[in-house]
Amino acid sequence: MKVVLFCGGLGMRLREYSDRIPKPLAEIGSRPLLWHLMKYYAHHGHKEFILCLGYGASAIKSYFVDYKEYVSNDFVMSGGRVDLLQKDLEDWRITFVDTGLHANIGTRLLAVKQHLEGDEIFLANYADGLSDLNLTQHVETFMARGKIASFLSVAVPQTYHIVHADNEGFATNLEYVQTSPIRINGGFFVFRKQLFDYMKRGEELVLEPFQRLIAEKQLLASPYSGFWRSMDTFKDKIELDDLIAKGRAPWQVWLP
Repeated sequence: MKVVLFCGGLGMRLREYSDRIPKPLAEIGSRPLLWHLMKYYAHHGHKEFILCLGYGASAIKSYFVDYKEYVSNDFVMSGGRVDLLQKDLEDWRITFVDTGLHANIGTRLLAVKQHLEGDEIFLANYADGLSDLNLTQHVETFMARGKIASFLSVAVPQTYHIVHADNEGFATNLEYVQTSPIRINGGFFVFRKQLFDYMKRGEELVLEPFQRLIAEKQLLASPYSGFWRSMDTFKDKIELDDLIAKGRAPWQVWLP
């Protein structure tokens, strides 16, 4: 299945880390967030990618055109010649599409519709989060349900407390947000091509189109309690870096 990755956002909350690169290129360990996500999908057999570009498009293009395989692969160097012992991208197919600097997700998806012709089902991702989700099982469950769209429903990965209070302002309870029933949209979308029938130009994907799907019971919120983290702030990046430094990070399902 093709994988649509929304890589064009401004990533304002990560500007404290860098205002020179788009968020998908922010590094976790020695490789960008985008690389980690693509390795995850490739591990599950999905190696055709469509990158919806916007802010930082030239940086993303340059990263892959000038890709340095030796950074994440073992190699033998002899007489100045580098012989790689394995490669990352040799069987990947990546389509780069400029979908607009300020376009919303719905507009970006419509802009790459032509590249999905002939595909009954395709995958999509915000390109700002990582998970150890069993993607193969996730897709099989989606196909068995026969619906048009699905996304991961995940716990809020924050350390805040939800405050409950009465009409007089007295606190009645404090609830740790991660143990509350509140769930958020974690992305990792699976879509049938019929999704485009519910979309209109200019609309944000998760607003009007998703509301139409909800009305017809065609949108699945797939609960997942395993590892899921987004990288919205520099603090998130530090936490993901720390997981890499400690050894095999949960999302690195491709490692032996």
